[in-house]
Amino acid sequence: MRVAEALRVEAAQALPDAEAIHLDALEFVTPRLRRIYSQFYLSLVQRAPSLWSHVYRMTNEARPGGWTNRIRRRVERRDCQKLVDEIARIEPELIICTHFLPAEILSQQIGAGELSCPVWVQVTDYDLHRMWVHPHIDGYFATNSEVAFRMREQGIAPGTIHVTGMPIMPAFSRKPERAGCARELGLDPGVTTFLLMGGGAGIGGLSATARRVLDLPGKFQLIALAGKNEAELAKLQALAAAHPGKLAPQGYTNKVERLMACADLVITKPGGVTTAECLAMGLPMIVMSPIPGQEDRNANYVLEHGAALRAFDLPSLEYRLRYLMAHPGKLDAMRSRAQMLGRVDAAGRVIKTVLKKVEIHA
Repeated sequence: MRVAEALRVEAAQALPDAEAIHLDALEFVTPRLRRIYSQFYLSLVQRAPSLWSHVYRMTNEARPGGWTNRIRRRVERRDCQKLVDEIARIEPELIICTHFLPAEILSQQIGAGELSCPVWVQVTDYDLHRMWVHPHIDGYFATNSEVAFRMREQGIAPGTIHVTGMPIMPAFSRKPERAGCARELGLDPGVTTFLLMGGGAGIGGLSATARRVLDLPGKFQLIALAGKNEAELAKLQALAAAHPGKLAPQGYTNKVERLMACADLVITKPGGVTTAECLAMGLPMIVMSPIPGQEDRNANYVLEHGAALRAFDLPSLEYRLRYLMAHPGKLDAMRSRAQMLGRVDAAGRVIKTVLKKVEIHA
């Protein structure tokens, strides 16, 4: 959704006289399918990550024409009829999909002669799962050259593949001033600051992690972002009272770039967009608790390029933080690598590419 919103904002700026719509596909599917793609998925990755790893691998390796995919597509066609109807009502001149579900539904529509506008697909991880690949798609946007390589391996025509990076909101390309952002949180801009993130749903036992970090020696500050997890936020607030001036707990915010502007290092799950935002801000990472499958691949990308370290549990997190505080040169090197990987212009590159292919001109 954050990638789609970034593209909507960019499109609205490029074409002020046109209408750019961000459509949340899950608002137009049956409650059953919505539960599978949201509640069931979150429950599975939290309670049975090994099972999710198996599902991810199995669906990636399944034959497109196999019986499991035929059954899945039949169910999705039935449960996505409202989405199909809403797109028909809007009559768009082009569509960019930032999730594989609408991409697959629209591919079927084009194949059946029921949709004629161009459809593009923006992959939102540093990996390519087979469920992103469909016929009748006008073009694909890859986050990096390896994803583009994997697209070609899947039979996608090279001329339809564009390496643009991950679209992020414009705020991340205009890094806010650190001192002002730090003062908003009651922090000292001159002190080393860690940002602990758990994603929009606040997954990952943030309060336990924050407690372990706060027990470390040395002068530093910690921002802990709980997202929409009210229970974790309450625990963090109680912890902040016991560590005055050292912990700044935060709930859900749409100003993550202001928190990142205060930070020297981010401790986070390696979601695709979060990873892209950190890189755009030139922030090194310690990645923790990746979801098996797509987030494992995201973690591998930043690890291989020297922009991150990986912590497998709280003791390994403590060790890495102690090491970085004792070796500031290592943190500086990771920051340089992150800055080299950051792509702040991805949304603009995507919109310019699609506009070149249709009769719409900025």
